[in-house]
Amino acid sequence: MGMVHGESLTWEEIVPFSSPPPPQPRDWSLCPVNHFPHFFHSRAIQHTCMLLSYLLKHKADKETVIMKLKELESSMRSGRKLFRLGNMVHAMVAARRTTQLPDLVPRLCLTASNLSRVLYFICDTVLWVKSVGLVPDIDKQKWRNWATKCYYYSLLMNLTRDLYEISWQMEQEAQRKKARKENSSQCDKQDQDLFSFHADGLQPFLLLLYCTLRKHPPLLLDTVKNLCDLSSPLNQLGIYKTNPGVIGLCGLLSSLVGILTVASPHMKLKH
Repeated sequence: MGMVHGESLTWEEIVPFSSPPPPQPRDWSLCPVNHFPHFFHSRAIQHTCMLLSYLLKHKADKETVIMKLKELESSMRSGRKLFRLGNMVHAMVAARRTTQLPDLVPRLCLTASNLSRVLYFICDTVLWVKSVGLVPDIDKQKWRNWATKCYYYSLLMNLTRDLYEISWQMEQEAQRKKARKENSSQCDKQDQDLFSFHADGLQPFLLLLYCTLRKHPPLLLDTVKNLCDLSSPLNQLGIYKTNPGVIGLCGLLSSLVGILTVASPHMKLKH
């Protein structure tokens, strides 16, 4: 496969015990528009403010602090709108690129995800036009609902791709364990359970899942990021209601993962 089915880095290789190699210069102009560090910094600050506001809302003497946090959150949200046009263009380019992927499932999932993102940014642009008063008669609630649905479908497609990758990697890991067992004269009970991908019981499955994700950190980080991002549209669409604290925490974790993948490009899941 053309994404993470090649040789991947392990946690030990990423965080070596020996002194790390000197940092290599990065060309930020090669990064996708929606992966600029400033974008993730703004998003991280926004969700941190949301989380802190929720944690402080029951404290009687923190009204001023909460007000300032909400103002900062609003400013960060507005600042991220500056990336709207760049994000839309990047999503269109990414959709065209993913149509050329050799594997059917990733090709369909990623193309559908990027097209959904394009629709999301179009809806978001309409909402921005409404907010600045250029077209005041726009149905804000309807367009916001459409934008949320497009974002939700995009995340579902990304998660489908992640689950497909995890399943494929687990099967490969199980086959490697089985091959090592057949070439070895001794094998303990744990290995016997581990090499069987379809083994009964939760413990062998979780053990195989742990070994797989441990050897493929980019896949783990991408899955965590998409799961965290899912909390906001689930709440807005009424599918799973939660509170601003959970949304803020999930958004903060997602932003930190995004910052990590920008700072360390080898941690980003490749197509």
